Amino acid sequence: MNKLVFAVSLLFTLITSSVFSQKNVLKTNIEQIINTKKATVGVAIYGLESKESITVNNELQYPLQSVFKFHIALAVLNQVDKGKFELNQKIFIKPSDLLPNTWSPIREKYPNANVSLSIAEIIRYTVGESDNNGCDILLRLIGRPKTVNDYIHKIGIKEVAIVASEEDMHKAWDVQFGNWTKPMAAVELLKIFYDKKVTSKANFDFLWKVMIESPTGKKRIKSQLPEGTLVAHKTGTSDTNQEGITSAVNDIGIVTLPNGKHFAISVFVSNSKENEGTNEKIIADISKLAWDYFVAK
Repeated sequence: MNKLVFAVSLLFTLITSSVFSQKNVLKTNIEQIINTKKATVGVAIYGLESKESITVNNELQYPLQSVFKFHIALAVLNQVDKGKFELNQKIFIKPSDLLPNTWSPIREKYPNANVSLSIAEIIRYTVGESDNNGCDILLRLIGRPKTVNDYIHKIGIKEVAIVASEEDMHKAWDVQFGNWTKPMAAVELLKIFYDKKVTSKANFDFLWKVMIESPTGKKRIKSQLPEGTLVAHKTGTSDTNQEGITSAVNDIGIVTLPNGKHFAISVFVSNSKENEGTNEKIIADISKLAWDYFVAK
């Protein structure tokens, strides 16, 4: 019996050591990608079924940019689940709601405004196409950025702050840094969402579909993954200032593996002096490393 116990213990030790070694290799490979770049990069990766986690530079705060539209959608859907709103409820869009000089597919389609769109349509524009005007319409619907901030904290995600709207962020460069997260906090929110702890199944299915069908970020998380891979994600991108610094090129999402399991990933490229292609490739390369790691398991 003692020999059997010893053999089982030795096998467990060898397996644990192998897993730890593989994780170390993954982390080292990620660090090799980012250490040569003129940018600060934060990474969090989590196996939703295996519960393995890896972080790089998670102690820092990264500007969310449009990633916060995922947080806003969750706050809106929470109020839908509570009966305060309905997804098919129409919201009248006034000309003053469609600000110029900001990314807005809604404005492109309805340049004269004076149209009623359902909350579901506005969420699709806001999360799926990253519409800035849609974002602020949703914020005004539920109150203000603080409403979202308080809700996200209430459901257990503490290392995040949401204090500014898209309109606010367009007024001055520094405002964007008030909306921040740590990489693992973004992954934890994805996990809570995936576990259907913050939405009804119907609203989960709705937002999941929106995130999978999003046309944004084709050169980020999904870029190097096999064609047809399901990636439910939300991107975020800042402008580049006169000093050539891009404050944020981000992507967070849940990737479905060939065996039906999943991993959540967040990559935040901050204060970068690299060009757009390099910034996006950082995310794509890290996503591919995570894919290879979980597929090999």
